[in-house]
Amino acid sequence: MTQTIILIGNGSLANEVYHQLYETCHISRFKTVEDAEINNEKLALVLHDSWNPAQHIKAEELFRNSNIPWLRGFVFFGEAQLGPFVNPDQPGCSQCADLRFFMTGQDRRKHFHMKDDQLLKQELPRDVWVTNLAINQTAALICDEVRRFMHDEIPRTQEHVYLINLQTFKLTKHFFLPDPYCETCGDIPLDTDDHAKISLQSSPKISRDVYRCRSIDELQNVLSRNYLDNRTGLLNFKRYDLISPFADTVVNLPLLSGNELNAGRTHSYLHSEQAGILEGLERYCGYAPRGKRTIVYEPYNKVKNVALNPLSIGTHAQKQYSQHPFPFQPFDPDRPIHWVWGYSLSENRPALVPETFAYYSMGGGEGFVYETSNGCAVGGSLEEAILYGIFEIVERDAFLMTWYGELPIPRLDMKSIDDWELQLMVQRILHVTGFEIQLFNATTENGIPSIWAMAKNTKNDGLNLLCAAGAHLDPLKAAKGAIQELSGMLLNMEESFLKDRKKYEKMYKDSSLVRHMEDHSMVYGLKEAEKRLYFLLDKRKVRDFEEEFKPVRQTDDLLEDLNSVLKIFKKLNREVIVVDQTGPELKRNGLHCVKVIIPGMLPMTFGHHLTRLEGLDRVLTVPMKLGYVKQPLTPEELNPHPHPFP
Repeated sequence: MTQTIILIGNGSLANEVYHQLYETCHISRFKTVEDAEINNEKLALVLHDSWNPAQHIKAEELFRNSNIPWLRGFVFFGEAQLGPFVNPDQPGCSQCADLRFFMTGQDRRKHFHMKDDQLLKQELPRDVWVTNLAINQTAALICDEVRRFMHDEIPRTQEHVYLINLQTFKLTKHFFLPDPYCETCGDIPLDTDDHAKISLQSSPKISRDVYRCRSIDELQNVLSRNYLDNRTGLLNFKRYDLISPFADTVVNLPLLSGNELNAGRTHSYLHSEQAGILEGLERYCGYAPRGKRTIVYEPYNKVKNVALNPLSIGTHAQKQYSQHPFPFQPFDPDRPIHWVWGYSLSENRPALVPETFAYYSMGGGEGFVYETSNGCAVGGSLEEAILYGIFEIVERDAFLMTWYGELPIPRLDMKSIDDWELQLMVQRILHVTGFEIQLFNATTENGIPSIWAMAKNTKNDGLNLLCAAGAHLDPLKAAKGAIQELSGMLLNMEESFLKDRKKYEKMYKDSSLVRHMEDHSMVYGLKEAEKRLYFLLDKRKVRDFEEEFKPVRQTDDLLEDLNSVLKIFKKLNREVIVVDQTGPELKRNGLHCVKVIIPGMLPMTFGHHLTRLEGLDRVLTVPMKLGYVKQPLTPEELNPHPHPFP
């Protein structure tokens, strides 16, 4: 039976495709989408000799309403683009493909502006790269896609685009993820209290000593294929760090504001790549709501019966708010703000959380505090993500508690750690970088093992010291995590330190100049800044690692571990709230991303002017509970210097 096709376009590409198909297909041909008359056709082709976004947008509307799948092809800046094959009842359309394609480019803002310009043009000139050979090659691919579809095979350009370099004629195929907020095919559910409910489920571990439910080896078949692509990926490039002592990999998340580098740090470049991708996905989900459309816009005083009290998470001091300019304004309970629904695991109820706190707050607008990735984590299950979100909060809280209270936490005897992998890690760092690793027990009243790690230079020049932290139910894993963090920064940061040393000397003298994340570490690269860490570096007896920590409770399920942690915070009267940040891009592959919030815990901030301690009395009382001081600290006794967290 003869197949019926709509073909739109009157250039060379449309003519060639018509020539190759007219004997086997019945083709209704039109110059523009506006001219098209629908008559039960099975497929539509929209083909141009240049990029014509206005026609693509109109095609989306027409063929989605007519329930006709369609395929586009065009030439754009030295490339022929084919795809995507658009199913009218599924997400993943031409506009999604354009978004992903633009975002991976260095000139992504220009591409969006260019599209706006193209939409206004009535006539678009033929692209200069349109040659007979280019047309023949592109038309052959289009016709092959048509034949596959007509034979009930899945088109190769479904959720993919083909790109042909018209200089080399290299053909590449690129996967893209549908945009959940796409105005054409997106279908984001409204954020409601019912959707926020969390019912924790069993999440079996890979093994008793591996606190993950899916292995990196299993995930590698998913992560690179679905998320990393230099032309259409959510993440657009990777770079192996050949300087680091270990096999570190950097993966980039492209944003309109710039590039966000994410590091994976393991002993294998392959595993580091997967870890870097996971961190990139965490950042992607953490910047803005991806899986729900927030709808609650009310003042706190109208929703306080079901809302988190914004003052409980720690705010800036009035003195900070009065600075000019300051990117945030004091919280006003009568001022409407946007809220997102989370879920209190402590009280088993939905809870509203300020949207600017549930996601990274960049200042301005409704922002009343500076918030970063505190408590954000990705996991192979919801339970895994929540557990690691809690670990991150605990790690940062313990580090800051030690810093602000200048607590002489126990230094651990490295030789007492009976683990060959850790010993080899430490020896390799010393051999490659000249830095000696020191570990300290920073565990606070919650009892979850927390490690402060310090790399101290044994050479006479260069970066003097660097700090990092880790927290885990297994103290050995906390220690290794902190050491991995140090190893990935040492040599790279030392080069930057030597280059800009004068700048950091000024920051040491004037803490108000510490404005960015890297500034915090770099200041303590100065030899003269070492005295600020006197409470760690004094000569004192080291403690045996095994004796400092309780035996690790062995379990087979992450849910058991998570429930044990939740019981700890319940005893401490600390509420644990979870905002599910998972977007459709992750959900399709069984991944989860969350933001965990534990009011009262100390939040990590970067930029000394953005310190957040107002209302967080734990910073004053916990040092006494731990036995470091005999009475609660006063605000004036807190460490006034910028913290050294990297």
